[in-house]
Order: sequence, then C-alpha cells, then structure tokens
Amino acid sequence: MWEQKNIKKILLTEEQIKERSKELGKQITEDYKDKEKSPLLVALLRGSVPFLAELIKHIDLDLQYDFMDVKSYAGTESTGDIRILKDLDTSVKGMDIILVEDIVDTGRTIHTVCRTLLHKGAASVKIVTLLDKPSRREADVKPDYIGFEVENEFVVGYGLDFDQHYRTLPYVGVLKDECYQ
Repeated sequence: MWEQKNIKKILLTEEQIKERSKELGKQITEDYKDKEKSPLLVALLRGSVPFLAELIKHIDLDLQYDFMDVKSYAGTESTGDIRILKDLDTSVKGMDIILVEDIVDTGRTIHTVCRTLLHKGAASVKIVTLLDKPSRREADVKPDYIGFEVENEFVVGYGLDFDQHYRTLPYVGVLKDECYQ
C-alpha cells in the first residue's frame, strides 16, 4: 500500500482497537442502562467515523447518533479558530450526549463543542475518544471514556488524517517526520 511507506511505526492494530471498543461499549452500556432515555452519540466528522462504527456495535442500548463537522486544524497544527461547518440535525434539549472523537489533543475543539451543546440545552455531555494525548492539553477537558493514551507523536489511520490522507488505514500509526515537516 502506498500509505504504509510513510508510516514510521504501528501504534495500535485493528484488533487492539476492536477489543478496546468492546470494553468501552460495555462500560457505556452499564453507565446508561438504567436511564429513561438512551444517550445521543454525536460524532465529530470526519475522523471519528471508523471509531463510531466500531463502538456502536458494542453498546447494548437503543442508540441514536448524529454528526457535527467542526474544523480547527490546518495541516499538523490546531489553528485555535474553531468553526462549526455542519451542525446537528437533532435537537439536544434535555438529552444526555456522548461526544465521539477520534483524538483529544489540545482539547480546545471538544471544549467548545461541549459548551455549545450544553448551551443548546443538553442535560449532560460526556466524551468518548479513541485516543487521548494529554501532554498537549490546553483546555480543561478530561474525556470520560478513553480508548488509548498516546504520546506526542503525529498519528494517522483509523479515521485520523494528515491533510485528508491516511484515514482509511485499518490501524493507528505514527507518520514519518519528513511527511509533514
């Protein structure tokens, strides 16, 4: 595959991601099974789609999901300018929300989205992320459900991209430095 020649190392295999998704799905099921209404999963486009697709297989609840498209990156860096390109089609008033994210890095994007959903009347907002990179955190955000904690390396695959490339890799890998420097 053309993409693999640019991968320095594989961090997480597809099997590891599937296994962790099962564990997260069981935990979410346990946490919400006694609620009157199931939570609304809100996936942030585009990176979280493969993780959402795997995760929902393992949540034993009558789920709904919707999507938001939020942009905050140009290349490898967060711009700090967080823009909502596509808002939800579903009203969140009175609903418990679980934000589904591919990676929580600086936390600025997820912090802004959480505030926005609460301002729209959500009863609660929790975060499930495939990857957490706490060493880069700038906003006061702590995901409620974490797939894997990763070091400060540029990761791609399983939805994560570099300029819209590498999203379709079935694993999470570290991109070679020369690809983005």
